[in-house]
Amino acid sequence: HLLEDRDILCIDQKSFFASVSCIEKGLDPLTTKLAVVADTKRQGSVVLAATPSLKAMGIQTGSRLFEIPHHNDIYIINPSMRRYLEVSLKISEIALRYVPPEDLHQYSIDEFFMDVTKSYYHFNTTLHTFCERLIKEIYDETKVHCAIGIGSNMLLSKLALDHEAKKHPDDIAEWRYQDVPDKVWEITPLSSFWGIGKKTEKKLNQRGIFKIGQLAHYPYG
Repeated sequence: HLLEDRDILCIDQKSFFASVSCIEKGLDPLTTKLAVVADTKRQGSVVLAATPSLKAMGIQTGSRLFEIPHHNDIYIINPSMRRYLEVSLKISEIALRYVPPEDLHQYSIDEFFMDVTKSYYHFNTTLHTFCERLIKEIYDETKVHCAIGIGSNMLLSKLALDHEAKKHPDDIAEWRYQDVPDKVWEITPLSSFWGIGKKTEKKLNQRGIFKIGQLAHYPYG
């Protein structure tokens, strides 16, 4: 039984809240150190988003306000959810120029899936070039940087995004069924795999399972 090989894109707006907040202030999201926190007046407040430059200093989503160094070049701001929603909607509108509504699935405010199996070739281009065009169009109109995972199904596109595209120079990666043994099976830690939490990871580790490949081949029953 052959699995259907589709062309699914998983598009992520990189450091979305922090990026939009930078853009609103006329700052470059790639070089500015900025954190969006739930409440700037509470030291224990959670960091909702951080720019890449701040992440490089060890501040991540889920960090606390008191962990952020007191440096003059670090911006700490409250969220602007209305603006984030406006930009998210604009990006969805750009995507809908290329696919009908039934082929777009909004996963979260800063991430969505597109099934371009029946549509991308209408634009007389390769799948990779289509993704480059989409990334450029979103950036030109919103100044938000995106990364895209390409896969044969939603899971593979999401894994390609999380494990390769976000680290790739052109922000694009493609994982197909034939890549499963070399790429999916090698994923570790388990909690980095979409849908596996820390508690499940701990239980699986206790059974000697540390890689997705070990989980896939674990005796059933």
